[in-house]
Amino acid sequence: QAQVQESGGGLVQPGGSLRLSCALSGSILNILMVIWYRQAPGKERELVAGISNGGTTNYRDSVKGRFTISRDNAKNTVYLQMSSLKPEDTAVYYCSASDIRGVSWGQGTQVTVTS
Repeated sequence: QAQVQESGGGLVQPGGSLRLSCALSGSILNILMVIWYRQAPGKERELVAGISNGGTTNYRDSVKGRFTISRDNAKNTVYLQMSSLKPEDTAVYYCSASDIRGVSWGQGTQVTVTS
């Protein structure tokens, strides 16, 4: 299975932007889907955005128009560009990579949106 490492989190003011990176290594040729999730304190983990190996993307409604998921195959990296950030976007963001054998998870990166 692939190994997954997130980066790019931080502290940002409302309305600001951040770009998260999900670096993939190991057995990446069979990855079917890469999904960004987030988990806020006291809440369940929720899907934020996903991208398939065919390039199809999907987003949760609350981030549509603000977040963009993309990938750079040459760098084996999937990005989550987040704009117009809101306090309710505060969470630990996790990247996952799925293949036929299962799902690999990263350690997560904290995103805090506050004034």
